[in-house]
Amino acid sequence: MKHYIYVLFFCLSWAIPAKAQQKDTIATFTLNQAISYAQKHQSSILNAQIDEQIAKNTVKQTIGIGLPQLSGNASFQDFIKIPTSLLPGEVFGAPGTQIPVQFGVKYNSSLGLELNQLVFDGTYLVGLKASRTYKELSTKNTKRTRIETAVAVSKAYYSVLVSNEQISLLDANLNRLKKSLNDTEQLFKNGIVEKIDVDRLTVLNNNLITERENVIRLLALNKDLLKFQMGMTIGSELTLIDQISTVSVYDNVVLAKDTTAYRKRIEYSLLETQKALNNLDVKRYKSTFLPSLSAFGSTSNNFQSNSFSALYDNRFPTTVVGLRLSVPIISGGQKTYQLRNAKLAVLKTENDLNNLQNTINLDIKQAQTTYKNGQQSLENQRRNMDLAKEVLRVTKIKYEQGVGSSIEVTTAETSLKEAQNNYISALYDMLINKVNLDKALGNINY
Repeated sequence: MKHYIYVLFFCLSWAIPAKAQQKDTIATFTLNQAISYAQKHQSSILNAQIDEQIAKNTVKQTIGIGLPQLSGNASFQDFIKIPTSLLPGEVFGAPGTQIPVQFGVKYNSSLGLELNQLVFDGTYLVGLKASRTYKELSTKNTKRTRIETAVAVSKAYYSVLVSNEQISLLDANLNRLKKSLNDTEQLFKNGIVEKIDVDRLTVLNNNLITERENVIRLLALNKDLLKFQMGMTIGSELTLIDQISTVSVYDNVVLAKDTTAYRKRIEYSLLETQKALNNLDVKRYKSTFLPSLSAFGSTSNNFQSNSFSALYDNRFPTTVVGLRLSVPIISGGQKTYQLRNAKLAVLKTENDLNNLQNTINLDIKQAQTTYKNGQQSLENQRRNMDLAKEVLRVTKIKYEQGVGSSIEVTTAETSLKEAQNNYISALYDMLINKVNLDKALGNINY
């Protein structure tokens, strides 16, 4: 017993730390890994895949309509009162009268099989093609959902990277400002500067601390948004591997004019498939004017007796085969107007395709313009930030040498912080613009 307790304690001593270590494991992702994770866990993609399976089942369901249909039947009847018929009295030697006579037996039963086979039906043939086209539509819809998810994850991922970069810049500012504040406080103690010089830097320091706290809270919110877009539990831990310095906003971007780029967009492909479905709808309504032909066959055994115990002693078989032709003659004009509406639906889809083509071309032009403007803005803001750093460096040297004022230092610090904020904003816009341009050009495929 003691040996058992010792072994159990030994196992638990290893299991508990292992479990704790597993619980503390933090998921780390590059951008591509985050997108791949979302492709497997995002609920919208999972539902789109379910719709694909439903479409596949619909195809098989439609095929089944044209396969042999076999059914069985059974019946039992107990005539508590046997039906009575009136016969002319002449049959029984009583002319001018009607004699009531009961026909049949008390118990009746039958067992049989019935087979039906569709030979020709135009609506079935068209429906079979339509179900396969519907399957294609659901597959393309899944692709669209995958692309939209990749775009959403990319934007959320970049938001986290930009927030991290903003915190890094704020930390650098705080470290520099803290040193300046300490130096100024020492100069104040030595009577070289006034208290107002210390107060100005203290205000700047407090503002930076508040801004950093706000950005940290925004970073946590951006991470939650990223986890949501990836299909992760909001409460789970997440760390990003990519750094803003390793992300290129200029590579793999095509700015050349392409008049057929709209065909690469999944939205256009989806609408083309919808047009194909509408054309099949026209064929379906046309086929309703054609006759349909089916074959059938049945076999059954009938049982009759006045005694229940002897009901199944004798059987009377029946077998029949035949063809059933259905010819539409008059439908009150319903089929005609159904066909007209189907043709109008095709015209609407053609108009939608033309409009979508123009919309996509405009979207591409707008995305290219925004990207170019963002590219120029990012370069300008980067230069402004570098200039602001240099201005602050020179201003501090002048201040330390006694030829500058604390107001100039404070102004330079404020200008640098403003330039950094503008740079962060331009950097985020540029990253988002790149994603939007790739999407507009149809370069995002999953």
